[in-house]
Amino acid sequence: MTGLGGLNPSPSSLTLGLVQQRVPLVETMADVDAATDRVVAALRAAKDGFSALDLVVFPEYSLHGLRKSGWARDELMCDLDGPQVERLRLACRDAGVWGCFSVMERNPNGAPFNSGIVVDSAGEIALYVRKLHPWTPKEPWEPGDIGVPVCRGPKGSVLSLLICHDGMFPEVAREASYRGANVLLRTAGYKFPLKQSWRITNEANAFQNLAYTASVCLAGHDGNGIPSMGEAMVCDFEGTIVERGDSTPDRVVTATIEPARADAARREWGVENNIYQLGHRGYTALAGGATDCPYTYMSDLVSGRYRVPWEDEVQIVDGTSEGYGPPREAGSSVDTARGGLEAR
Repeated sequence: MTGLGGLNPSPSSLTLGLVQQRVPLVETMADVDAATDRVVAALRAAKDGFSALDLVVFPEYSLHGLRKSGWARDELMCDLDGPQVERLRLACRDAGVWGCFSVMERNPNGAPFNSGIVVDSAGEIALYVRKLHPWTPKEPWEPGDIGVPVCRGPKGSVLSLLICHDGMFPEVAREASYRGANVLLRTAGYKFPLKQSWRITNEANAFQNLAYTASVCLAGHDGNGIPSMGEAMVCDFEGTIVERGDSTPDRVVTATIEPARADAARREWGVENNIYQLGHRGYTALAGGATDCPYTYMSDLVSGRYRVPWEDEVQIVDGTSEGYGPPREAGSSVDTARGGLEAR
């Protein structure tokens, strides 16, 4: 139940606004500032028009767009203590609403980070995450290095943020849920060819972890021929889509969810309580279940030996096919990948 898309929230429900923001076309810092202004205006308008909103979620790249020519320029990157983030924080405080935002974050020790923040209704950053899995070979960003944090949000929610490609890895959603998240936010810039993968991973991440998922992409054209898809989506903890948007740029898709219901399922379900049962295999037969790790890929990853059987046959292992330079070597802080764009 979503209370007619959030029109009839209960006192315990979390009302979401997912903004299918039009793709910003960014070439200069003035363009970044203008995109920031549009995000601030959209957040204020959404809250003014829909006072029940608790959390407004904007897509990945909502300040920086999708053009590689803009990605290549250090002067267009932002800082967490910079003026763009300050304006986003003040907007949440002034509107009295939580917000989720995307920031391409300056990094003096390599490529920029593709970062996300959740700001509370007092204007404080409650959650800060760096994208773990940049969309290689398409994206030149530094891989995230701060794990999968979670934070307490409004109306009994515990929030995490999966940035675009992160949501394609079941391990990322599982880690967020293992740490207590009952609402998995996902922001993206995905284009229409990813529509099917977007849907099934949002559904699977919800069901496999008994969590709500709330996801949104940019919408519209970026000048490169294939538009971003919008496609806001909310799934309940059974993996059922309860609200779904379309491709309309700047549409705000709303929904009301009950985080406490996901919490109850995690405590009360027997059949398909998979996040619990992963570490308690076969508890019907064995008291407490088996608690060993039978998964080779997990132990190999931890020990630094991760290697797929077809490792030597993988053909694309850097971004040069996308016009980037070679990746930086371990121990170097020189951003050689984006250097390839700058040299073009």
